[in-house]
Amino acid sequence: MSGQLYDVVIIGGGLSGLMASLTLTDAGLRVAVISKGDPVCCLSTGCIDVLGTVSNPLKGATHLPKRHPYRLLREQTLAQAFERFREIMERCGLPYHGDISHNRSILTPLGTTKTTCLVPGTMEHAEGCDQQYLHVVSFEGLRDFYPSYITARLKESGFSVFEAGVDTTLGIAQCFDDPVFLEGFITWLKKLEIPPGRIAIPAVLGLADPVRVMTSIAKALDREIFEIPTLPPSLPGLRLFRRLRQELQDRGGHVYWGKEIASVEKGARLVEAITLQTAGRPTRVHGRAFILATGSFISGGLFAFRDSIQETVFNLPLVSPGPRETWFHHEFFRAGHAIEKAGIEVDQGFRPQGTKLENLFACGSLLANAEIMKHRCGHGLALATGHAAARSCARSLG
Repeated sequence: MSGQLYDVVIIGGGLSGLMASLTLTDAGLRVAVISKGDPVCCLSTGCIDVLGTVSNPLKGATHLPKRHPYRLLREQTLAQAFERFREIMERCGLPYHGDISHNRSILTPLGTTKTTCLVPGTMEHAEGCDQQYLHVVSFEGLRDFYPSYITARLKESGFSVFEAGVDTTLGIAQCFDDPVFLEGFITWLKKLEIPPGRIAIPAVLGLADPVRVMTSIAKALDREIFEIPTLPPSLPGLRLFRRLRQELQDRGGHVYWGKEIASVEKGARLVEAITLQTAGRPTRVHGRAFILATGSFISGGLFAFRDSIQETVFNLPLVSPGPRETWFHHEFFRAGHAIEKAGIEVDQGFRPQGTKLENLFACGSLLANAEIMKHRCGHGLALATGHAAARSCARSLG
């Protein structure tokens, strides 16, 4: 059986796991990330919701229930985590804008607004769309984007439709990576004689360098341009994930992608290795420490049986919301289902409670009492706790 030894092995390749991995490589540690496939963040808007229920997420985090994972972090630590994220994304060529002391609103493909905190550079000018004329551009045959819904809600607005030759978000984005296509699109826009104001385009402005594409259009028309995320899957989430994973690989981090865990080796106080299912001989991945970042139910980190909930890798003790009949409200779309409290409870060092494993840490949406839908803190929680768990892990290794 083949084997590799790392300082830290991270189980889960979503935002939390990738943020943890980059924090650890900052500390000079040898890191591996194991993931069974592309994470849920690939389906997202790419925006970072830190705490969507208040105007100031940084201050609001200090008033959450005492058991919420954010309460394990001081304001300074929380601020540092997001500043580090912004530094990483700036270096990756996908800058993020915003301030964690101030939420903002962006336009959705249904014409409503979404409260968020940090946004990709392509959405920097998305706030305040009702304050001036807005022209929406769509593409022939594109699904999951509805310009008429947007213009129906905005008094001063209009829309036009471009024929790109393809009708999927990914296909159109690949077209925008071609300079000839981009030039043709700009020429078409100039001929429209759009009234003064901003121009909104669905999030299809390329995969390789969307900020460059947006800037080229903005300069050519002397307008503010911004992207509107489409319905899931939305390309900004895919861009975010790909840039973070590439950054890890560029730093020498090892990625085991598309790999299922076959078994876990552990002693009385230490996790020793993870064995991965492979077509040939099983691969054994050794670590001095391990970080669990497998996500909640959607990602498969937690699994609900008829009357119980299980953590799927180590079978760790969990906070459970009680009998199954209490897990959900009768009104499904009402915020605050009890099931959202399920997960792993950790100590101040992000070590799971109820286990003697000294070299195991946990972060992300599988943490207990996060109530992500209720508090609207998904990506923010992933980044902040991934950063904090990694720092704690690095300190434990000396």
